[in-house]
Amino acid sequence: MKLSTSYAGSLSVESHVQAAVDAEDDGFDGIWYQQGFGAEVLTVIALAGQKTSRIQFGTAVVPTYVRHPTIMAQQALTVQAATGGRFTLGLGLSHAPVVQGMWGLSYERPAVHMREYLNVVQPLITDGMVSFKGEMFSVNAQASVPTPEPPQVMIAALAPVMLRMAGERTGGTILWMTGPKTIERHIVPRLTKAAEGAGRPQPRIVASLPVAVTDDPDTARQRAANLFAVYGALPNYKRMLDIEGVDGPKDLAIVGNEGQVEQQIRDVASAGATEFVAASFPADDDKKASLARTRALLKSLVGKL
Repeated sequence: MKLSTSYAGSLSVESHVQAAVDAEDDGFDGIWYQQGFGAEVLTVIALAGQKTSRIQFGTAVVPTYVRHPTIMAQQALTVQAATGGRFTLGLGLSHAPVVQGMWGLSYERPAVHMREYLNVVQPLITDGMVSFKGEMFSVNAQASVPTPEPPQVMIAALAPVMLRMAGERTGGTILWMTGPKTIERHIVPRLTKAAEGAGRPQPRIVASLPVAVTDDPDTARQRAANLFAVYGALPNYKRMLDIEGVDGPKDLAIVGNEGQVEQQIRDVASAGATEFVAASFPADDDKKASLARTRALLKSLVGKL
């Protein structure tokens, strides 16, 4: 299993780029960027590609609703060129409170939206042109950006319909707040069956969870409960928590001493994840020391999972 790190937040562009440089220096396989409410992450990755030579980049994820698929394709190809072929485009639907409440857009029939979005963005990325007419998109367009090879497209898929789409149409799924039992029993069987039925390669399963190395796991879990509380309220993630049989995000956080955290990450690998993305968080008030301890363990595990 590959081991990567994540970067999210609203800090400076320089901080985002430096995170990629540091991740490469520390030996990580990749770095994944969440499109939050701060810096535009595709731009960040293009910049970081100029400062690095090996590390793989991905978006986990870029919401589809606010970017027309023709623009998304152009951006993805541009980032792939800027990184020398080291980019994976991770797409997601976001959530109804964001799409409707913040952006003022319709969130009706999200699976249809994603299916038609892929019908536009994927041919543009792989073939440089598309002619498609559906219920939500009607597009005749071209995208001409020379790249070493087209970037792979993945989607954030949790529900059965989306998992089938991910397996049949994309490189796999990108998970957040999804535990090992759910990966093994819910994600892997559906995704693999869909990929096999479509004659596609074994799908990637990129799993991300909060991680903190500590000698006080109870305090760390309480911090996780506060930091990640919103994910326990969003229906898409709540269903994954229910499948796992846990009460909230604090129960999925990977916490404990070095040996305990290593074992929990190995459990994610054993469940079927092909890549683990560590979302480190401070376990106590000494934020710098806590994050450094977690980073040290993660670095030691690269290439050994």
